[in-house]
Amino acid sequence: MFYIGCHLSCAKGYYPMGQDALRIGATTFQFFTRNPRGGNARELDDADIAAFLKLKEENGIGTLVAHAPYTLNACSADAATRDFAWRTMADDLKRLEKTPGNLYNFHPGSHVKQGTETGIRLIAEMLNAILKPEQPTTVLLETMAGKGSEVGGRFEELREILDRVELSDKMGVCLDTCHVWDGGYDIVNDLDGVLTEFDRVIGLSRLKAVHLNDSKNPLGAKKDRHEKIGEGYIGLEAMTRIINHPALRGLPFCLETPNELDGYAAEIALLKSRRT
Repeated sequence: MFYIGCHLSCAKGYYPMGQDALRIGATTFQFFTRNPRGGNARELDDADIAAFLKLKEENGIGTLVAHAPYTLNACSADAATRDFAWRTMADDLKRLEKTPGNLYNFHPGSHVKQGTETGIRLIAEMLNAILKPEQPTTVLLETMAGKGSEVGGRFEELREILDRVELSDKMGVCLDTCHVWDGGYDIVNDLDGVLTEFDRVIGLSRLKAVHLNDSKNPLGAKKDRHEKIGEGYIGLEAMTRIINHPALRGLPFCLETPNELDGYAAEIALLKSRRT
């Protein structure tokens, strides 16, 4: 199965997201756990969840990716922002117990002039306080573009976080194609080399999902601006190599391109046609 999907709105609940996914030809999807700019999450509806889990099983929908809000910054210089990150992640992971066996992705954060080492320490401290041995969700660090004071623009920084997390088996990584390209990893001309480097530093066994995005920027721009598939500097041919690479083939691919549902449907159909 080619697990390809996109980012859907969770405002209506799980079952409507599942219906939207099937309507556009998706076999997985990603959703924000709450408003991407923060705030409270919608109330969970047990009937909605039960209907979705039945739909998921009947239609072969693969592993889902829940995405933390962008405002979750565990290594902020501001104590209140860090407290929001801790409370939000703990709440999200508790809610995701209703849909076990899926993934929870978050941006490591920005250290805001405190230094990368301090940022890494603060992120690991949050994870060590929140992760539980019994949790059914794997938490993913996302590869970042390295803009400003972002943590995670280099594979080594993600490795340092993972090394400090006590419940290491509950952790993984989500590779964002736009981010790694903007961060200076040449996935167009040297995909094998980039994945070899990822394996050397982090380990391919840690790679659990891929954000499949083209980029508006040239290699190493450190700007993080997503583009539609085939319309950016990465290009369709490189995307084709990515979705067919043997090290990546079994992973869920989630589109975060600037699209509405009809645009996602077209991209999903295009990528399915390129799958070998």
